[in-house]
Amino acid sequence: MARKSKSNLSELYLEENKDQIYENALAEIQSFELPLGTTISGAAAGSLPSKMAESLPEHDRILQEIESTDTACVGPTLRSVYDDQPNAHQKFMEKLDACIRNHDREIEKMCNFHHQGFVDAITELLKVRADAEKLKVQVTDTNRRLQDAGKEVIAQTEEIIRCRVQQRNITTVVEKLQLCLPVLEMYSKLKEQMSVKRYYSALKTMEQLENLYLPRVSQYRFCQIMMENLPKLREEIKEISMSDLKDFLESIRKHSDRIGETAMKQAQQQKTFSTALQKQNNVNYGRNMHLGRNRILESKNEITLKRTFEDEDEHDEEVLTAQDLVDFSPVYRCLHIYSVLGDGEIFENYYRKQRRKQARLVLQPQSSMHETVEGYRRYFSQIVGFFVVEDHILHVTQGLVTRTYTDELWNMALSKIIAVLRTHSSYCSDPDLVLELKNLIVVFADTLQGYGFPVNRLFDLLFEIRDQYNETLLKKWSGLFRDIFEADNYSPIPVANEEEYRIVISKFPFQDPELDKQSFPKKLPMSQSVPQIYMQVKEFIYASLKFSESLHRSSTEIDDMLRKSTNLLLTRTLSSCLQNLIKKPHIGLTELVQIIINTTHLEQACKYLEDFISNITNISQLTVHTARLYGLSTFKDARHAAEGEIYTKLNQKIDEFIQIADYDWTMSESDGRASGYLMDLINFLRSTFQVFTHLPHNNNDHAAMSGKVAQTACMSACQHLSMSLMQMLLDSELKQISMGAIQQFNLDVIQCELFASSEPVPGFQGDTLQLAFIDLRQLLDLFMVWDWSTYLADYGQATSKYLRVNPSTALTLLEK
Repeated sequence: MARKSKSNLSELYLEENKDQIYENALAEIQSFELPLGTTISGAAAGSLPSKMAESLPEHDRILQEIESTDTACVGPTLRSVYDDQPNAHQKFMEKLDACIRNHDREIEKMCNFHHQGFVDAITELLKVRADAEKLKVQVTDTNRRLQDAGKEVIAQTEEIIRCRVQQRNITTVVEKLQLCLPVLEMYSKLKEQMSVKRYYSALKTMEQLENLYLPRVSQYRFCQIMMENLPKLREEIKEISMSDLKDFLESIRKHSDRIGETAMKQAQQQKTFSTALQKQNNVNYGRNMHLGRNRILESKNEITLKRTFEDEDEHDEEVLTAQDLVDFSPVYRCLHIYSVLGDGEIFENYYRKQRRKQARLVLQPQSSMHETVEGYRRYFSQIVGFFVVEDHILHVTQGLVTRTYTDELWNMALSKIIAVLRTHSSYCSDPDLVLELKNLIVVFADTLQGYGFPVNRLFDLLFEIRDQYNETLLKKWSGLFRDIFEADNYSPIPVANEEEYRIVISKFPFQDPELDKQSFPKKLPMSQSVPQIYMQVKEFIYASLKFSESLHRSSTEIDDMLRKSTNLLLTRTLSSCLQNLIKKPHIGLTELVQIIINTTHLEQACKYLEDFISNITNISQLTVHTARLYGLSTFKDARHAAEGEIYTKLNQKIDEFIQIADYDWTMSESDGRASGYLMDLINFLRSTFQVFTHLPHNNNDHAAMSGKVAQTACMSACQHLSMSLMQMLLDSELKQISMGAIQQFNLDVIQCELFASSEPVPGFQGDTLQLAFIDLRQLLDLFMVWDWSTYLADYGQATSKYLRVNPSTALTLLEK
């Protein structure tokens, strides 16, 4: 019966799942894409022995392949069912059903074979069930009795467990407290450090708390609170330190001028000390060579050096450094704090940015700085103070200020300083102020050079300022020269005795052996302005030398600078003053003659000026590159201008006399004597030419020069007089002239000829001066003798008696 039921179950299962099996097989078949004409027999032939596959029918072979092949590979086999005849599917299903029934029969046989063993096992299990019930009752009774006996033990055990739990908790609490106490102590220490403003130590304490102590007790809530407070404390420290840094920056901005002033004083003292020491060494060196002669000088230098040392010692007691004037602890503290916090770069950028801003403020001068030296001193002190602080920061910190940064900042500042000084110095018109500015720039440059900053461009600027200084000197000396010329009386210097004579020659290098032989009182040929001009030129050289000091230049360069500036004084300033003096209307002929004498003596003194420059610079004039003074050309030009002005003024004076001439051109006969105006004119010319005898002639050159000036003036005056008289006859407004007027005019010309023949100025050869009136003489002779036949007969011949008579002139006068 059981076997029948199993068989029925199998059949029922196959019946119920037949459609599902078929659908699965069909889906498996469709999932493969085999080429047309391909059969399953070829694909599965390899899985069966070739002889068996040939002997079995086709469907049996397929069923055998399905049973022996893996489920994943059954698709190709099932697909071959559809590759045969149209009814192959039905036949295959019938064959499949028959195969299933065979397997069901085999399963049923196997179940029937094992059924008896199953029944026997059930029977034995039922017997064991009764024994198990008895055993259960016995175990329950034993457990009850055991529980009753162990109640007291359980109670004691629970008490022991509770006590041990308490003991363990206490031990744990002690251990945790031992871990927490150091944390609390460190936190208390942190609070105390914050209260006393020990922020750097507080940061170190925070670092220990975070890295060493707090990780051990990180599970506690108070630890979390501490962890949350630490960043706030760091920010608080950063804010406080930054506030201190801002106060520090404000402090050094206020104290920069004091710091710079102190540093400049120290540099100046050091330079003074070095100079005194060098002089002492030079004295010691020269002592062996000139012991007796220099003993007094040595004692003076030793006293000076001793005083310098004493002053240096006194100043050493009062010397203050930048660190003494400014508390640098805020910047150190802030740097350490930001470095510990990992924001060192932020701090460096902030510090440099703020200092750059301060540098721009320091470099901005006041608008009135050029008015006083104090304005320049305050400006330089602030700049020096700024860079002294930066140099101090550079050497006491690492990385906050670098040499590259300071060099960049200095180059920027140097360009600004040079531009400011170039602008403001151009406003200075006082040479003393320019000189003080130069001294300040030198001290400023030496101070910063001592701190390692390059200052070559400042010394280059000094050369520009030197040119401006020379310009201010030239303006000042131009005024001095004008005052000297205005105050001069243009007369020879009288000396009553030997003392007065030595006073004059101590101021001016005058030498005249002939004059030395004369007895007192006597007169020097030059006027009072000559020694004054000479002394002022020397004062100008001294003033120029003051600017050249401390410029770190060689003696040759200083000598060259002095000669160039002196040349400018002579060729431009003094020459201009002389030219203006000569052109002034109140300067008469006597003054012009004295000016010629003065310029001659000044010209002779130029060689002494060259010696003077060589002595103060210790540079020989024989040096190849030594410049020469251009005073010779300056005074020659002035002398030529004076000579030309003499000629002009003489001619103007002659014109004035001619203008007062009052001829009666219709008179019947002459007065028998020359006109009064002409006699006055001749007397004036005689007295004037006598003045030329005072021109210097102490050597052949000057004698020739003075004679030439006098001769030229005399010849020019005679020629101008002759031309004026000729123009008077030929004046277009004069319509008629009588023979009496001609005779009177002839008398005046005769007086002119007599004046020319009297040799008013020595040196003329023969009748050279009389030739100035030859035109008038031949014209008047022609009319006086009325020798027209001879004139017309000899006209054009070199031997003609009336060769200088122009026909048009003769015709014009004949018509009148």
